[in-house]
Amino acid sequence: MKSAVETLNPTRVRLTVEVPFEELKDSLDAAYKKINQQVTVKGFRKGKIPARVIDQRFGRGAVLEEAVNDALPKFYTEAVNEAEVNPLGQPEVDITELKDGELLAFTAEVDVRPTIEIPDYSGIEVTVDAVEVTDEDVEKSVEQLRERFASTSPVERAAQDGDVVTIDLEAKVDGEVLPDGVAGDVSYTIGSGELLDGIDEAVKGLEAGGEATFTSQLKGGSAEGKDAEVTVKVTTVAARELPELDDEFAQLASEFDTLDELKADSRKRLENMKQFDQATQAQERVLDELLKLVEVPMPEKLLEDEINTRKHNLEHHQLGQMGIDLAKYLEIQGKTEEEFLAETQEQAEKGIKTQFILDELVNREKLDVSREELTEHLFRRAASSGMSPDQFAQAVAQQGQVPMLVGEVARGKALAVVVEAAKVVDTNGEVVDLSDDEDEVETAAEAVEAVTGEAEVSEDK
Repeated sequence: MKSAVETLNPTRVRLTVEVPFEELKDSLDAAYKKINQQVTVKGFRKGKIPARVIDQRFGRGAVLEEAVNDALPKFYTEAVNEAEVNPLGQPEVDITELKDGELLAFTAEVDVRPTIEIPDYSGIEVTVDAVEVTDEDVEKSVEQLRERFASTSPVERAAQDGDVVTIDLEAKVDGEVLPDGVAGDVSYTIGSGELLDGIDEAVKGLEAGGEATFTSQLKGGSAEGKDAEVTVKVTTVAARELPELDDEFAQLASEFDTLDELKADSRKRLENMKQFDQATQAQERVLDELLKLVEVPMPEKLLEDEINTRKHNLEHHQLGQMGIDLAKYLEIQGKTEEEFLAETQEQAEKGIKTQFILDELVNREKLDVSREELTEHLFRRAASSGMSPDQFAQAVAQQGQVPMLVGEVARGKALAVVVEAAKVVDTNGEVVDLSDDEDEVETAAEAVEAVTGEAEVSEDK
């Protein structure tokens, strides 16, 4: 076999391949065998039809087509390896010559990974939010915990903010009660904003047995988005009672004996959360600065596929679960379709560029992924997917996605290397040291995944 490679542009090549006909022998034998099993010729047992009879009855062309289709992937892979290119996605193959008994010639155009030069990135400097936990933050955290331990007791008075009311609802559009517009014994906390717009004003001031009618735009159901006339009837009114903030509450709501210990623990947890947010912020901002430093040619076909994948995932997965279509989503977001497509292209380009740059760093820095790092990443991904680690690991193995997980961890390690080389300061001007972050690689992997999305830049041969 002879092959040559022609660079069409920095991200696409054309392979020209010539194959002597004798190298098709195995594929021709396989083609005759396959056709033998599929056809019947009078006078011959199934599977025992001579090749000359198959040629006469069904045409030599059918055999050649079957043989070429079988052989092309092998010859293409050999040409790719000989040319030492890294193809992305599937090639566009064109058979340029097929002479029976003499020659098979074809061309294959395919996107390839561009050559990337990564300059010195040690000069990157970013500013992140300072880790500051105020007394007000602690009080708010404790108050939220206190809310979870609130109790209710019926009262014989008009409903007011903070009360829990039990209500019956009936919604009409154009004077007709909606099929899904009736609900009874609904528990609602006044002021929570969890139901319809206007319901707080309608029920405040009503005692048990009272009712009111108001107009509201429906947020879901068969008449979503339409204005409905809603009748609400209050059946019970209950006042919420919060426990006293004292040592007894601390013992009830936590493993601590005193309220001071509970507050100290809340402060520590808030500091840890803010430190995690700070690390994530640093990684995201360092990545943005790194992307500005590197020029990356963009493979057109790969970009087109990535845009389509992101659009498909949004329409058929995320929006499908929410029960809305793309048109409704754009209406809610206040965007035109052109703006949406422009944003999707920008995100896709950033995701592809991020993968290319970090993959290059993985190779340059010779970064390996240990079994422990892969296992930790798998556990995190399983938790976010709602599956058990065993279920997630099985699904990943069945779908052949283990290399994808390895790539995510490797890119996280590459980003961590860049972050460690960068200067990170907080808004107070203090240098932030992230080297002691035990989860640095994992949080970096999550930061990369947020940019690259679900689609993976794959190399196919």
